[in-house]
Amino acid sequence: MSDRSVRPADAIDGRQFRDVLGNFPTSVVAITTADDEQRPHGMVVGTFTSVSLDPPLVSFLADRSSTTLRTIRAAGRFCANALAGNQERLSRKLATGPAGQRFEGATWQTSPLGNPVLDGIVAWVDCGVEQVVEIGDHLLVVGRVHDLRVESLKTPLLFFRGGYGDYLSSAGQLLDSLVGWHEIGR
Repeated sequence: MSDRSVRPADAIDGRQFRDVLGNFPTSVVAITTADDEQRPHGMVVGTFTSVSLDPPLVSFLADRSSTTLRTIRAAGRFCANALAGNQERLSRKLATGPAGQRFEGATWQTSPLGNPVLDGIVAWVDCGVEQVVEIGDHLLVVGRVHDLRVESLKTPLLFFRGGYGDYLSSAGQLLDSLVGWHEIGR
């Protein structure tokens, strides 16, 4: 048993929370949908995960103020696009660009449910919204999988310690530091 005292959850500093959780690598997933006029909408999440095999369910978390989330809820569907290691620029645009400009320059195909499937991704999962649950300052969106496919053997884009990387480069940097290779030749 550790002799560290347990502090109440409300005593956790927000900056410390982000800094510590930044040490848990996450995949970078573009969640896309289309509105009634078939205009594409999207956002980036680092919280996409499988939930159930039977029935096939997946989920992601979104800030309750997200305009894309409102469009997803109205459409009742979304597609999770696993971004490839070379799609950092697209990720940044979808994460921070003005909503009406996030897809400028991007190419995509339409999924069976009518959602954008971005070109150059690793894989996609096409879903209908099954349930939305309020949790803290976010909403948990659970989707029932209608179709899914692996598009390429590219490595996925990851987010780790506040920065982007892909699986191979991130793993290589970690191994180099563990083995001490970064000090060879100094």
